[in-house]
Amino acid sequence: MMRRIRLDSLTTWKSPALSSDAISAPRRFARRMMLLSALAMALNGCQSLIDQSYQPSVSPSSNPQIVDEVQKNDPRAAMGAREHPRIVASYGGEYKDAKTERLVARIAGALTAVSENPSQSYRITILNSPAINAFALPGGYLYVTRGLLALAKDASEVAAVLSHEMGHVTANHGIERQKREEAEVIASRVVAEVLSSDIAGKQALARGKLRLAAFSRQQELQADVIGVRMLGEAGYDPYAAARFLDSMAAYSRFMSVDPEADQSLDFLSSHPNSAQRIELARTHARAFGQEGSVGDKGRNYYLDGIDGLLYGDSPEEGYVRGQTFLHGGLGIRFDVPPDFHIDNKVEAVMATGPNDIAVRFDGVADNQNQSLTNYISSGWVTGLDPSTIQPITVNGMEAAIARASADRWDFDVTVIRNNSQIFRFLTAVPKGSGALEPTANVLRASFRRMTPAEAASLKPLRIRVVTVRPGENISTLAARMMGTDRKLDLFKLINALPTGAAVATGDRVKIIAE
Repeated sequence: MMRRIRLDSLTTWKSPALSSDAISAPRRFARRMMLLSALAMALNGCQSLIDQSYQPSVSPSSNPQIVDEVQKNDPRAAMGAREHPRIVASYGGEYKDAKTERLVARIAGALTAVSENPSQSYRITILNSPAINAFALPGGYLYVTRGLLALAKDASEVAAVLSHEMGHVTANHGIERQKREEAEVIASRVVAEVLSSDIAGKQALARGKLRLAAFSRQQELQADVIGVRMLGEAGYDPYAAARFLDSMAAYSRFMSVDPEADQSLDFLSSHPNSAQRIELARTHARAFGQEGSVGDKGRNYYLDGIDGLLYGDSPEEGYVRGQTFLHGGLGIRFDVPPDFHIDNKVEAVMATGPNDIAVRFDGVADNQNQSLTNYISSGWVTGLDPSTIQPITVNGMEAAIARASADRWDFDVTVIRNNSQIFRFLTAVPKGSGALEPTANVLRASFRRMTPAEAASLKPLRIRVVTVRPGENISTLAARMMGTDRKLDLFKLINALPTGAAVATGDRVKIIAE
């Protein structure tokens, strides 16, 4: 499927300039929002992109992992079923891998037998997202992302997450929350967000309105108590909940180093975390015995189950490799200037650079085969200066460029036709900046078709489980990591290795490689 091809419809890009609230936020968030708003304000709505190649399945799973189907006549199940398509769409669809699905089913099955309501059936969906999250909807709908599976150290940590979410279901937390909303409002949102013909609109709306994904602090703590009890009674290490909360805190610190990182879909955005909560989880676990002496971690079979797990962007989304974006399916690639950070986002490829420079790249279906100079002036660019429109050629492809201005920003607009698609660069700089032309020139000069050999050579990154050999250490293992310039930090993070930790010959560890 064509998940976040990053070339979605621009119908959602009508954002106003920054509000005073955004300006008063922490600097890195304010800068991020300023750059996104700068790009957004130059765009009006237009038709959706490449609908021919992007037809995601947003229906409930036809192959649930725990039971054949959720209870048909349960109103709670109906509520979950109504929200399920939005969740699946916003997180890029379901991750289909038989080995990983069997792993999660094994973990969840053990928990179901000791749940507060053993008759409750569950439908567990692995979401095809690198975000690290898990949540529940009423009626037994449970979700875990492949990003979370990549971070977890063993089966007991995933069991801790699932048992916590099962606690929300059995305690009817979703029902309690839902009662606060008017039924008419909910119905209208469902129509607008699920039944709309605009797929990208569904994704953007679902992404911003996962209102059932978060609960109150009291409900979170109650789910913690239920979850730890289930862990212990299912035979898993009851201290796994506290361990994974520690890992989540480490993940949050790792991500905060990157000022452009988008954590809005991640676990800590909807699950409160604190030292007190971690200690409470350990307190509940002590009812089963001393830490390190009780319960099964399930590490070996867990590592077997995630060996080969997709990590980061999927092939359908294209890849970021350093300063380069490559998409084998579309057969295109381009570079951004040095010191720029590329973010392969839901709605587009975004790049941000020094001195508040921002770039947005996306594309639309070229159904009418109109001239590109006419296309630029067709109304989708705000503040366009018509006198600047001119046709050019970019590496043998028909193209056109123009300039625009809005508020405090100057824009370069570049459109390039390749087969039946129009690809678009929008570069934004503060008004009067001399960086506009040099930045746009780098993008145009580097945009080209990939050769068949180049496209065939692209491989996704995956979790690879390796055994430590004699003479290897954390540094040598981390050097084998791909897809990051923070190899050592990420290696320690995905293996839950604290400062000063070491590895021994025969240990099994995770690395990220092709």
